[in-house]
Amino acid sequence: MRRVAPRRGGTVQDRVALAEIELCGELIIAASAAEDRLSLESIDEVLRVAEARTEPAEEY
Repeated sequence: MRRVAPRRGGTVQDRVALAEIELCGELIIAASAAEDRLSLESIDEVLRVAEARTEPAEEY
């Protein structure tokens, strides 16, 4: 008998994982387009760090 893990609906972890994957993709694109290493400021800009500091915290 084959065991199947129960399916989960759209959980918080799934949204967080998708957001992290999207940010990683954006960082990879920025790094590949850059002629030199990305500065910390450029990385913060791509990852929207300043926005995260000014926006109200989202409750999960």
